[in-house]
Amino acid sequence: MRRTDGLETIGQMADAIGVATSTLRYYEREGLLKPTDRSSSGYRLYDPSAMAQLRFIRTAQSVGFSLEDIKALLALDERTSCKKVQSLIEDRLADVTNRITELKNIQRTLNQARHRCRKSQRGCPVLSELRKN
Repeated sequence: MRRTDGLETIGQMADAIGVATSTLRYYEREGLLKPTDRSSSGYRLYDPSAMAQLRFIRTAQSVGFSLEDIKALLALDERTSCKKVQSLIEDRLADVTNRITELKNIQRTLNQARHRCRKSQRGCPVLSELRKN
């Protein structure tokens, strides 16, 4: 149920975005999100700007930014030079490129292992090899 005073509980915020309440508590501990207030019974309450910040956090995560990156991005405003944002993007792109290289190596290794399994008539050469290492 929506609150009439414009504030939402942690559960309402979590439901609206599709995350667990523990995620919001984690973001709070990490300094990414702050409740606007607390109810008389101690529930965290959030205003619409907190909802916008939560959406920002989730969107930034979805494109690969780390929580540390997101902290840096949240400290910036629209007047900030794009050079700071560009630097964060370049760092993430380098990470993505490295991960793609690692995944391609894993893919090649798994394809080779599958091929050895298909050719094997007796025993499994892959299991033998894994047990050696």
